[in-house]
Amino acid sequence: MRLLVLGGTKFLGRAVVEAALEQGHEVSLFNRGETNPELFAGAEKLRGDRDGGLGALEGRRWDAVVDPSGYIPRVVRASAELLSGAAGHYGFVSSISVYGSYRTPGFDESAPVEQLDDPASEDVGAHYGGLKALCERAVADAFSDPVANIRAGLIVGPYDPTDRFTYWVTRLARGGQVLAPGRPDRQVQFVDVRDLAAWIVELADSRTAGTFNATGPVPPTSMGELLEVCRRVGGADAELVWVDEDFLVEREVGAWMELPLWIPESDEAFRAMQDADVSRAVETGLTFRPVEDTVRDTLAWARGANGTAGPLASGMDIGKAGMEPEREAELLSAWRARSSVA
Repeated sequence: MRLLVLGGTKFLGRAVVEAALEQGHEVSLFNRGETNPELFAGAEKLRGDRDGGLGALEGRRWDAVVDPSGYIPRVVRASAELLSGAAGHYGFVSSISVYGSYRTPGFDESAPVEQLDDPASEDVGAHYGGLKALCERAVADAFSDPVANIRAGLIVGPYDPTDRFTYWVTRLARGGQVLAPGRPDRQVQFVDVRDLAAWIVELADSRTAGTFNATGPVPPTSMGELLEVCRRVGGADAELVWVDEDFLVEREVGAWMELPLWIPESDEAFRAMQDADVSRAVETGLTFRPVEDTVRDTLAWARGANGTAGPLASGMDIGKAGMEPEREAELLSAWRARSSVA
């Protein structure tokens, strides 16, 4: 298969290229050459800009295209229009965030998607989910061959730039008392970037069309099970202190980003966000490696190739997501004081 990847050098795009090359496919990358340009010396590299600089794609043909870097409908439509008839399959990486709310556990791909009051908005930070939904529509309207809309959940693993999963891996590896939110048995969902990427390449190769919730794992896991794995893999003397989520809400602890993977059960609009039905993706070949493998590989990457560099070494650098150590200590102290009085 001749595969075009729009982007291809950062996190999911990088994993897609790695998976495609490992499977023996011929890969072309289209990007600006600004992020990790040294990667993939054996792949064709086409330079340009998705917003008005698509010239390098004109007059070419591929068997399939994977788009992990589309966020603005106008920009996505331009690439889909240009590649319509020039590629046999379009794999658009969308997001679980397209759904307007998450009130029903086990929601599937038929659930309503978010509708923007201003469809012309290009404010990705404010309207991420709604814009992704419009991007899906733009591809469907502009591309004449099979389309796969991949509604990814939280993507995790090595090279994750967000730390929304890496926080827990490195935090348990530092040891000490660790603030754990809510109920230990509450389900959490995420997908290893390498499992997602391999499946995306398979969809492209088979020209499979459809819309898919792409998260996991299957069988499901809980927050308590995940943190126990992190503790075991990290090998440190860590103690999980489970804190009632009403206490966290009262103290305005930030869901999802300050405490990754946690969404208050009192949040009616989002409380079922990590209870997506992924059976359609599983039926088409999405598989999940053991959570322990993901945790181990993420920790190794976070520590750096020589075992000393990276977020874990400083004990403070938890990236874009995660709770600062001082904040965690203050909350644990207040929780202990409250519990002793009670």
